[in-house]
Amino acid sequence: MFSRKIKIGDKYIGDGYPALIVAEMSGNHNGSYDRAVEIIHAAAEAGADAIKLQTYTADTITIDSDKPWFRTSDNNMWAGRTLYDLYKEAYTPWEWQPKLKEEAEKLGMLCFSSPFDPTSVDFLEEMDVPAYKIASYEINDIPLIRKVAALHKPVIFATGIAYPEDIQRALVTCLDEGNDQAVLLKCVSSYPTPYSDVNLRMMTTLAEEHSCLVGLSDHTPGSVVPIGSIVMGGKMIEKHLTLDRNAGGVDDSFSMEPNEFAAMVRDVRIMEESLGTAVYKLTDKQKEEHKGSRSLFAVADIKAGEIITEDNVRSIRPGIGMHTMHYDEILGRPAAKDIERGTPIAPDLIDGVKWEDVLYTGDK
Repeated sequence: MFSRKIKIGDKYIGDGYPALIVAEMSGNHNGSYDRAVEIIHAAAEAGADAIKLQTYTADTITIDSDKPWFRTSDNNMWAGRTLYDLYKEAYTPWEWQPKLKEEAEKLGMLCFSSPFDPTSVDFLEEMDVPAYKIASYEINDIPLIRKVAALHKPVIFATGIAYPEDIQRALVTCLDEGNDQAVLLKCVSSYPTPYSDVNLRMMTTLAEEHSCLVGLSDHTPGSVVPIGSIVMGGKMIEKHLTLDRNAGGVDDSFSMEPNEFAAMVRDVRIMEESLGTAVYKLTDKQKEEHKGSRSLFAVADIKAGEIITEDNVRSIRPGIGMHTMHYDEILGRPAAKDIERGTPIAPDLIDGVKWEDVLYTGDK
């Protein structure tokens, strides 16, 4: 149904490709353009593949109202603030964004964004972003999704607060617009996210039920969960990046600092290399090492005609002789010739028995 190989700018994601690691800037610039540029440079130095922005203003995402439903809930880090006030502080000025994209691209990174209304989509198209991220709170904004999908660029969906029908409806909207380039990010819209709420196994469910690529948008402390997402088939990891977690910005407290982000990138790449394939197959090195395992050897000098016993033939290392599975078959048989102590046992050394299919522990 959906493409298993998606190109974003000059990078591919999908089976056989490294996960795309995205540094989310969000509001961590704290209103400073220079700080935003510093974050981009820190992301590049840490090994990020992309930097992600958010394109909205307080007026494009909500309205200025003090009614209770326009206030944040009491159980999050922004408790008591109006949505308008929060977004007015957190937004990334639009006039910065083309310059930030240019800065990211100079450093070899992709730069894309989350739009939150039609005007932001038009603005981002003028910037020629290579992909669009739909935030989980916008996954039920079908007109917005339709407008983005019609551009036939990759659409990345966070699923944090989405009901199953929200996800299905969003994906159908993409397909209706002829866009099969969708990625679903497992996400929990809790800041920071308790580990017990992550439910990484859901990534497998999302991939199987919707036949599309999956990844992770993560808000947990540290890098254990992002690394684990690779095991679950993740093709994209998004993580907030800040210069200083104690800087007091709206998202600083649950974001990674540059050294932590770099360690995550390193460990994700190690995990990818370590996963290998699902085929049980020894490497050339392991095949060579296999010769160090057990096989049958003469452990005493044996004269021709002498009976093979537990005292003169044993299973020992290395593994260049007859397989130990034949041990009971040769006990009680006479030796066909003199056998010197330390000789690996072979069929022609045992009298009166001919095996057509004798196994050896090592290559023979």
